[in-house]
Amino acid sequence: MAPLPPRDFPAADTAHPVILPDGTHHKGTVFLRAVVDHPQFQVGAYTYASAHQPPADWGHHLAPYLFPQSPERLIIGKFCQIADGVTFITASANHRYDGFSSFPFAVFLDMDRKRPSMPDAGPDTVIGHDVWFGAGAKILPGANIGSGSIIGAGAVVAGTIPPYSIVTGNPARITRQRFDPQTVQALLDIAWWDWPIEAITAAEAAICGGDIAALRAAAPLK
Repeated sequence: MAPLPPRDFPAADTAHPVILPDGTHHKGTVFLRAVVDHPQFQVGAYTYASAHQPPADWGHHLAPYLFPQSPERLIIGKFCQIADGVTFITASANHRYDGFSSFPFAVFLDMDRKRPSMPDAGPDTVIGHDVWFGAGAKILPGANIGSGSIIGAGAVVAGTIPPYSIVTGNPARITRQRFDPQTVQALLDIAWWDWPIEAITAAEAAICGGDIAALRAAAPLK
């Protein structure tokens, strides 16, 4: 089979950005911004998700408890990578449990958020840029995951994760930081994910090779 011809990087609104060797589009990988239409689900450019069995509704597949009427939001930055089986368990999954029972009576009555069995509105779940989620990771309500972090397969993540952390386990723990604090701050200042896509792909070697000097030199003029 002949190799595919060179191609431009796909636009951020491309539903199926991966082209297989036979020239067909891989239905199991999507740029989420192109396929999720949900008032409480915000996602940045080029963030993708993959599934072995592509769902009909990617938003529901990833965040099954995030409803159009939910008071909380799921906010995911640019260039994140979401493997098969990742679930964002947002705050609308919560039950009130400060009283004698956690049973959600309101769900079976009128769904009125003012009913005493309904919990207070929960926090947003916020994901930075360039975060890699390994297969089967679970992200709990209100998690705040910093840019550049790596979430290990099967991890169950709650709370605040600093940028460029490697997180594994259940409950998830920070295994180590990917870089020293000076490099982390430099990467946050450079914010390559905000560059035009042409500048990003031109700097691919610096980004993926860990050359901070070359990355600084490649930054577009503001």
